[in-house]
Amino acid sequence: MALRVGMDLVSIDFVRESIREHGARYLERIYTEGELRDCRTDQGIVAERLAARFAAKEATIKVLRPVEEAIPWRTMEVVRHSAGWVAIELSGRAADLAAEAGLSDFALSISHEADYASAVVITELDLSHRRADPMRKT
Repeated sequence: MALRVGMDLVSIDFVRESIREHGARYLERIYTEGELRDCRTDQGIVAERLAARFAAKEATIKVLRPVEEAIPWRTMEVVRHSAGWVAIELSGRAADLAAEAGLSDFALSISHEADYASAVVITELDLSHRRADPMRKT
């Protein structure tokens, strides 16, 4: 079994500033309705939680390895299960890229502490189903 790993680290202040500068436009472009719901409390939106989700999306992009194309942010969604653990769910172009590359069984871990949030994504890679990789040596 082959694996791919992606990880990312995000400044929580970067997310706070993006919310301050761009408001709903930023939130609706990057995060799904479910993610926004998970990141709201009675006091408002929690930037630390959003930063962890942003890091998860970036880590997922690193695993998907798109070639010269942008993946819509909302096609990658961090879902929190009732037991507390999180998963990454793909749709649209992100799901298509995963299928084309032979990627399955995505695992996600997110965390935030002090000024930063981080995420790690690990996925299984079916080498027999891989699309052509221009960087791969034959």
